[in-house]
Amino acid sequence: MNIDFKQSVASAFCIITLFFSSGCSLIVSSVTSDMMNNLSKSILNSDDLSMVKTGAPAYLLMIDSLVHKDPKNKNLLRTAAMLYTAYADLFVKDITRSKKMADKALEYAKRAVCIENDDACAIKSKTFKEFENIISNMKTENVPALFTLGNAWAGWIMVNKNDFIAIADIPRIELIMQRVIELDKTYKGGAAYLYLGTLASVLPPALGGKPEKARLFFNKAIKTSQGKNLVVKVFFAKMYARMMFDRNLHDKLLNEVLSADPYVPGYTLVNTWAQIQAQELLESADDYF
Repeated sequence: MNIDFKQSVASAFCIITLFFSSGCSLIVSSVTSDMMNNLSKSILNSDDLSMVKTGAPAYLLMIDSLVHKDPKNKNLLRTAAMLYTAYADLFVKDITRSKKMADKALEYAKRAVCIENDDACAIKSKTFKEFENIISNMKTENVPALFTLGNAWAGWIMVNKNDFIAIADIPRIELIMQRVIELDKTYKGGAAYLYLGTLASVLPPALGGKPEKARLFFNKAIKTSQGKNLVVKVFFAKMYARMMFDRNLHDKLLNEVLSADPYVPGYTLVNTWAQIQAQELLESADDYF
């Protein structure tokens, strides 16, 4: 674990203490943003999952406190939504806790997009036609908020995937991610393609899954990220290759993940996690196929 991350975690505890102490001075917005950006970079570039798992809750508490202080700050809301979703995805195994974190992430994301577009307030309760009109009117400057909403909503669906009411929201997430691609297909290394591929393979073909679309989206995600994001190949193997019982593709993708260099700026943490997942999937392959 690098020194920057240790210092950043310490800073998180200091910020929390300041915010809950009487008579503390307000932190200037730009200083807060710089600190948060540096902390996020330190986390994303860490290869120590245990340290991040231990230290990240302090950051989440800090984010909650900052949002409480500045509830109309769309940047804070987006950051909070993304981090709660990521932490639940990577580290939380308990389904009850995962659902709580997914609920919070989605609420933050909805508030962020509402600030950017009044029509998007209460977006989850809109009719599909109303929803479609709102999304189609989003502009390039709305891409960060739009992607954050889709990211948090997809995370919420995944932890509620046994609920057909939640599954019924998949077309809305697809619409969001398709709009992100229309506006900026390279945003976050083409991550919208990853979500579309995952959503297309949540269900088997007999229940409405779209495996060929999933394969197309996963390949586009690999190409757009230039292979830097190893998580794409893990999900390609786990969601598509296993669903289609394609052992050759499954093992090929996972072995490529294990042989890759995980140390890529902005991807090191998720790549480290991806290699652990790849090893586990390969070890269980004989039982699955």
